[in-house]
Amino acid sequence: MLERIPLTEPDIGNDELENVVKAVKSGWVSSKGQFIEEFEKGFCAYVGAKHGITTCNGTTALHLALSALGIGKGDTVLVPSLTFIASANAVTYTGAKPVLVDSHPEYWCMDPSKIEKAIDHRTKAVLIVHLYGHPCDMDELTKIAEDKSLIIVEDCAEALGAEYNGKRVGTSGTVSCFSFYGNKIITTGEGGMCLTDDDELAEKMKMLRDHGMNPQKKYWHDVVGFNYRMTNLQAALGVAQLKKIDFLVQKKREIASTYKGFFKKLDVATAPEMPWAKSVYWLYSILVERSLRDKIIKHLYDKNIETRPFFHPLHTLPPYKTGTSLPIAEDLSARGINLPTGTKLTVREMERVADVLGSALRLS
Repeated sequence: MLERIPLTEPDIGNDELENVVKAVKSGWVSSKGQFIEEFEKGFCAYVGAKHGITTCNGTTALHLALSALGIGKGDTVLVPSLTFIASANAVTYTGAKPVLVDSHPEYWCMDPSKIEKAIDHRTKAVLIVHLYGHPCDMDELTKIAEDKSLIIVEDCAEALGAEYNGKRVGTSGTVSCFSFYGNKIITTGEGGMCLTDDDELAEKMKMLRDHGMNPQKKYWHDVVGFNYRMTNLQAALGVAQLKKIDFLVQKKREIASTYKGFFKKLDVATAPEMPWAKSVYWLYSILVERSLRDKIIKHLYDKNIETRPFFHPLHTLPPYKTGTSLPIAEDLSARGINLPTGTKLTVREMERVADVLGSALRLS
């Protein structure tokens, strides 16, 4: 049996272990301790934001941001249909309704040209998702948002380190949200963060994150809040991960370049990168014929290569089924395969993926 090639795996070494041991020895293992503030400050410095508010995962970061922005019952929020369900769920948690928008055929994120038709008098925000590591077209989205007086929230869970026209994602919206799940660019095991340059909004998110407790009056709760705090143990891992973030992003891009070279002679559409974009290729994605997609995935699985199909469009899932068609999202979902993209992946392993993919195409 050939050795298994996983879809992705975290890059965790001695620095991470030493930090976690230090946090344990300090006695601060819950939501207080030196590493939380250090992680927030270091992450803000990397992305280019003023305030960082850590959370226990990426979904809670989205919910916290939307709640702090006052989004709730009676409001609608535009969300791309082709994304992980957490993006829409976070809107639903507030009592607002996600309105699903089709994808752009070239770079797969929310299509700005499809947004205006989805806006009505209830629309309060646009939750954009930088899908699979490729940034959205922020100039077009920002123009529409400004014209329609809409808030932009960036879901950057899959795109830490990606850039739009030389500017890192996470710095264009009112709030941006990140995930540090085990398969993300950097990890804290679970974990998330909200970034903003708005002083008042940052304080509100901090207060809501901690049960709605008044920061000047211990155990006095002005509002119903949440327990969305990150632990010092998670942050200890994150501080060490920040030291290698440039390496991890560059490694993802090298993997993408190597795959692209191997796939030149194969009948697949490779992951996009627009002229205005720097993708981090969180997962390296390809498109194949609809009728072949599941057969190819099975063939790779049988050869001990882990893959993942694209997300199901949210408008086709029971909680958000609309009965309408969003053809680009549906087509991408039916054709898309995510290939192994872990930063420990070797060139030989990538060559093996390409060889098995080629044989799957020939067999099909």
